[in-house]
Amino acid sequence: MRWLLAWLLLVPLLASAQPAATGPTVLVVGDSLSAAHNIPAASGWVNLLQQRVRQQMKAPPAIVNASISGETTAGALTRLPGLLARHRPSVVVIELGGNDALRGLTPVQLRGNLEKMIVASQKAGAKVLLLGIDVPPNYGPAYRQRLKEVYAGLARQYKVPLLPFLLEGVALQPGLMQADGLHPTAAGQPRVLENVWPLLKPLL
Repeated sequence: MRWLLAWLLLVPLLASAQPAATGPTVLVVGDSLSAAHNIPAASGWVNLLQQRVRQQMKAPPAIVNASISGETTAGALTRLPGLLARHRPSVVVIELGGNDALRGLTPVQLRGNLEKMIVASQKAGAKVLLLGIDVPPNYGPAYRQRLKEVYAGLARQYKVPLLPFLLEGVALQPGLMQADGLHPTAAGQPRVLENVWPLLKPLL
């Protein structure tokens, strides 16, 4: 009986010593476009991403959504060191810039903050995926072009994949955008994920 008791005590220890089959950690740092603004959190594209990797991957990555509605590149840059230290992500998805533009931040300032985030993420050993944004036409073609060049230039310089416009095929589409004209509805979230997935999947 003693050997049986000893074996029963040992089994949990052996089980706990076996490494769990887990994939990398994906850290999403974004604003309201990634924070499921004004829709159920379960409907957001980041949550849909978690569901997809669990269904399709043997060792699915943990998806950490550190997105905050109203977030700017300056605010995210301040939070990033702590997020990197805590989660040690293998992939960092950066989706920022919309609030900077709405607040009148110059493209030069936007570029500087995004660049620091990319550099910090790469120094921490993470791959980076950059998700670009656009602004309404009333900002003028010159400003919109400079904004596009910020994302394209950073992608070239730091050799990171870029999705030029996160809401491609969603913006301006009836039923896919909320009344504010800025945020996708729950019905638009799967299309947002389809935009991101082809670029993110190779990084996992």
